[in-house]
Amino acid sequence: MSLPLSSSSSSDKKNAFYAQSGGAAAVLNASAAGVVAGVMAHKDKIENLYIGRNGILGALHEDMVVVNTHDDNLIDDLLHAPAGAFGSCRYKLKSIEESEREYARILEVFKAHNIGYFFYNGGGNSQDTSCKLAKYAAKKNYPLQCIGIPKTIDNDLSGTDCSPGYGSVAKYVAVSILEASMDLASMHQTSTKVFVMEVMGRDSGWIAAAAGLAADERNLGPDLIIFPEVPYEEYKFYAELNRIVARKGFCVVVVAEGVRGPDGNHLTSTANKDAFGHTQLGGAASIIAGRIREVTGHKTHFAVCDYLQRAARHIASKTDVDQSFLVGKKAVEFAANGYSNVMMAIVRESEQPYRWSIGTVPLVEAANSRNALPAGFISKCGFHITDSCRRYLAPLIAGESYPSYQNGLPAYRVFNSVAVPKKLEEFTL
Repeated sequence: MSLPLSSSSSSDKKNAFYAQSGGAAAVLNASAAGVVAGVMAHKDKIENLYIGRNGILGALHEDMVVVNTHDDNLIDDLLHAPAGAFGSCRYKLKSIEESEREYARILEVFKAHNIGYFFYNGGGNSQDTSCKLAKYAAKKNYPLQCIGIPKTIDNDLSGTDCSPGYGSVAKYVAVSILEASMDLASMHQTSTKVFVMEVMGRDSGWIAAAAGLAADERNLGPDLIIFPEVPYEEYKFYAELNRIVARKGFCVVVVAEGVRGPDGNHLTSTANKDAFGHTQLGGAASIIAGRIREVTGHKTHFAVCDYLQRAARHIASKTDVDQSFLVGKKAVEFAANGYSNVMMAIVRESEQPYRWSIGTVPLVEAANSRNALPAGFISKCGFHITDSCRRYLAPLIAGESYPSYQNGLPAYRVFNSVAVPKKLEEFTL
């Protein structure tokens, strides 16, 4: 569903604002590259592209840069750079009733800089920001076209077949566990018998499931996957682990950070909260590896992927790069054609062969959404993925899109830009 507005006339061009939000991703800047390409293609409607530094904080603090459309290397450099080129943030706008001054400030900044297009790049919380701002702008009769650009490595954003950022994390995790399992296979006779790798995934096992792609007829990859969706019961886990070690001599385990016990509580909850109020997790691999040593006596090693999995642009999925770029470019195209209050979405048109396109979903449907890993994607025993899950995942990690290298390292560009002169007084949160 799309919500078109009347298009602006070419004589009334407006500026656009783009910002990145939430956790970084290997392909987050590919969407930025798409937005830049889109603006360049629609100069009849959009005068300049302003990019907020550190997400929505850039709008609140009037901390913005203007994209140099004469930089011939900009799009390609953004396309191949990891993380957030202009700074991201974990800052969620409160409700309009709780903090109207923040919304009023954003519109004040946009009015001062003739901004009529708003593109916000992130997950469910970021789409919530776009949705709230669209609602407030309409309430104040301010002409602002709000378009959400999806991104989350967790793949739990509703309204889109997959989330930009996920395919590359999935590829990194699958490749890493494949290589680690080969290492373990070569050493297990006299050394480590069990290897545990922890991946991100607070409430959903999408990333953990991706590791299952490495399990094939070569008898490599993960032997056991511990999903947040399946209560972790030690007696079942050790029964499986001991059976596998007895059969092949070693066992490879993948665990999501959000693993929960039979009581429904996270194994690794701490007293700390993130900026969105979520309990901070981490340490599942350490806890489980320690217990394996205690219970079985097997020599055990563990690793925590943490930021490495989402920063690994050197092994990004080409499918993910292509989709991330196009959701950014299409966001501008749709805005130029009068659309607002929607998030761009990836539509799976065919699985074999894999074909996809870009559509839209109302922002209200994507805001604060949680797209759970389907029960049918987890095997009956609870420790593996199903064939239907494998068919869904496989095309998302397909293809390579390597950056250029210099002196043996990726030649990533650092985007140091001069801020636009401020027209308003400072704003305090």
